[in-house]
Amino acid sequence: MSKAYVVKLENGAYRITDSRVSLDSVVYAFLKGDSPEAIAQSFPVLKLAEVYGALAWYLENQDEFDAYLSKADERHEQMKRNLIEKYPQLYRDLRQAA
Repeated sequence: MSKAYVVKLENGAYRITDSRVSLDSVVYAFLKGDSPEAIAQSFPVLKLAEVYGALAWYLENQDEFDAYLSKADERHEQMKRNLIEKYPQLYRDLRQAA
């Protein structure tokens, strides 16, 4: 009997089944080089088997999920541009503080 480790929500977001952990978080950690064990330590609510299952799902659906991530990155960049345009001084202040 196999278990589904990833669920796609009605709003289009992906989550690790039975958790509030986004698949995005797990995949980004994996892509930056974190081991499944390190990812499981970063998300104590996840079992190691769930991390491996989620990564297996990602690798089997990489094209679909990478397209999802690309669209999310585009939305994020557009929101950032809108905020910079609306609050340019605040953006400059925050950049200087960093």
